[in-house]
Amino acid sequence: MSTIKVTNLTFAYDGSFDHIFENVSFQIDTDWKLGFTGRNGRGKTTFLQLLLGRHEYSGTISSQVTFEYFPYLIENKQQNTADVISEVIPDYMEWELLREFSYLQIDEEVLYRPFATLSNGEQTKVLLAALFLKENSFLLIDEPTNHLDMEGRKLVSDYLQTKHGFILVSHDRAFLDNCVDHILSINKTNIEIQKGNFSTWWENKQRQDHFELAENERLKKDIKRLSESAKRTSGWSHEVEKTKNGTTNSGSKVDKGYIGHKAAKMMKRSKSIEQRQHSAIEDKAKLLKNVEQSEALKISPLTYHKDRLIELEDVAIFYGDKQVTGSVRFSISQGERIALSGKNGSGKSSILKLICGEDVSYTGTFRQGSQLKISYVSQDTSHLQGSLTAYAKSNDIDESLFKAILRKLDFSRTQFEKDMASFSGGQKKKVLIAKSLSERAHLYVWDEPLNFIDVLSRMQLEELLLEHAPTILFVEHDREFCQNIATKVVEL
Repeated sequence: MSTIKVTNLTFAYDGSFDHIFENVSFQIDTDWKLGFTGRNGRGKTTFLQLLLGRHEYSGTISSQVTFEYFPYLIENKQQNTADVISEVIPDYMEWELLREFSYLQIDEEVLYRPFATLSNGEQTKVLLAALFLKENSFLLIDEPTNHLDMEGRKLVSDYLQTKHGFILVSHDRAFLDNCVDHILSINKTNIEIQKGNFSTWWENKQRQDHFELAENERLKKDIKRLSESAKRTSGWSHEVEKTKNGTTNSGSKVDKGYIGHKAAKMMKRSKSIEQRQHSAIEDKAKLLKNVEQSEALKISPLTYHKDRLIELEDVAIFYGDKQVTGSVRFSISQGERIALSGKNGSGKSSILKLICGEDVSYTGTFRQGSQLKISYVSQDTSHLQGSLTAYAKSNDIDESLFKAILRKLDFSRTQFEKDMASFSGGQKKKVLIAKSLSERAHLYVWDEPLNFIDVLSRMQLEELLLEHAPTILFVEHDREFCQNIATKVVEL
């Protein structure tokens, strides 16, 4: 057991005006199961790359372990899976790999298939099994859940629960709760570590935020009261001082010594009040630095003239001669929030594409209401490039509304000047969601909208969907999100 010690870490990308990290110090035990959380764009992946020595920085990172990063970059996916594993772990023992395969319910025969023929979920599990063959390494696991269905997430979370010595970046609350024992969080102004799982950390954060907000309100009232009191007392002392050269009502001269003493006493009191006021202002300045602002989102869905929007009766989808779904039967009525569920490869995205009007070959009966307006969020963000202004214009959405939604999703104004190609995975997904929320539609169709999206933004979206209740059909593997949102589940 050893430690990773970070001291006065400071880092900014070339040409950037703002630091990702500034004088950050903390210590990690290499035996921990460390969950890594923070809003999109705060630098989680950047920090992992700094541990790997991929960027220059000031400060020190000292450790006695080597670091291993997941996901591995596989250049030739046409090779057999066994050869792919040999490239990333050259000296592995096959019996050890098969032991890890058994824990992850991977069939041995995948070793002799081209890696490209494995599903994304199978590829993730195979490479995770290889990752844990690395001895004397501290493992940096960056968002492994994005290609896993709900069953796969549970399996991998249970697998990681039996391991130790890793940092895990994930925004899936149930996933983190099951397999970590510490949380490393990137806040607005610092990085902190707490013992416990995500729910413990979140409960503590909410308690701290509520305390700071209440303390902030108390100090604001104190500052206002002290400010008014200081003005009154100062005014009184000046008025008393003015009477030193006057006379009393009876015509006798005033006692200048008494008046001067009284004025000085009142001035002293005024200074004391001002000092208390300055102290309260200083205390107030220390608060709210890490309170996350997550303003409520809004959506303006259209009302359709009929209750029933979509009907599928015994629909089967084909790619060439291959049938990719079973016989699918369900309907979408106004106000329903339907989760389309099923294992990877069961045809969920194909069903969404059919509903959104893409050219999909199918049998069975598909009915869609006339002049039905649909807003679609795709899994794919690779096409995003150029400015947000140009993107809003090309998609015929209100730029001001679009950017206001992004601000609520924790975009800084400096992000608005950047090329979307430079955005993090989570920020790109937020662009697609903000576009959808800017559109007025009868039906919202979202395909894995939460991939890469931070936890606070997931909670914002939950509150939005519960409050405004748009009609929505979605595919999502975040168990907690589905349980909170879905009024109906369609299982493929």
